[in-house]
Amino acid sequence: MANSSSIPHFLLLPLPGTRQLQLLHFCLFLAIYLAALLGNGLIISTIASDHHLHTPMYFFLLNLALLDLGTISTTLPKSMDNSLRNTRDISSPSCIAQAFFFLFFLSSEVCLLTTMSYDRYVAICRPLHYETLLGSRVCVHLAAAAWTCGALNALLHTANTFSLPLCQGNAVEQFFCEVPQILKLSCSTAYLRELGLLVVSSWLVFVCFVFIVVSYVQIFRAVLRIPSQQGRHKAFATCLPHLAVVCLCFSTGIFAYMKPPSISYPSCNLVLSILYSVVPPAVNPLIYSLRNQELKAALSKLIPGLF
Repeated sequence: MANSSSIPHFLLLPLPGTRQLQLLHFCLFLAIYLAALLGNGLIISTIASDHHLHTPMYFFLLNLALLDLGTISTTLPKSMDNSLRNTRDISSPSCIAQAFFFLFFLSSEVCLLTTMSYDRYVAICRPLHYETLLGSRVCVHLAAAAWTCGALNALLHTANTFSLPLCQGNAVEQFFCEVPQILKLSCSTAYLRELGLLVVSSWLVFVCFVFIVVSYVQIFRAVLRIPSQQGRHKAFATCLPHLAVVCLCFSTGIFAYMKPPSISYPSCNLVLSILYSVVPPAVNPLIYSLRNQELKAALSKLIPGLF
């Protein structure tokens, strides 16, 4: 029986197939990673450089792009490195750091998406009070609260998980270090405390999800009451990208953790983990840039001929 401090390294889930397939996985992950870096980097630089986009909605979008960059940078580089070196090893400190930062960015993103739904609710349902309710100082405080909640949640779970005694070896059934997978290595009775914390976190995520749903019910009711078709179209154009990102984030994560045991096998787990940890950070910039005319115009100014 040992804890993480006495285990020098962990073994990550190997990418299946021959050496050629591993190199193909590396190329695929590299392409996704570069696309995420480019897309989120463009959004960050565009919003930062265009003063017309210095509004609460784009301020939160800039924070979302930063979180997406952090999420995908936590998981993919080590996986690509292991594919190139044909190894599964990750040192214990690197595993702890990876688990912490992944949970940190993911938790912060859930909080930020909830804040963004509140921003859209105020903008559409209470437009006359928008500047009062979402002034620059309030926006900074809301964003800071999202990042702080994510950090506290990640610190609590990571410290508790890696202090548990591990008696099931050191092979992690995931291509990156993740708290639920590390829990599977702990002893049968030692993980109950962390399991309770995970239940509490799941309820908090559920509360965020309910808040988002209620906000959008109110938003759609208000949009449908707008008399002009152009007004409804503009309102939907600002809400639908955020709603699509919310659906992508929550649906992939919920299915990955709530899937039936009958479809729980390594290849399926690998695909699902890629869907909720890799795909959203790479796809989010595309979702926002396709339907947002203001962002597209600013991107065209930054890079002429892009659209």
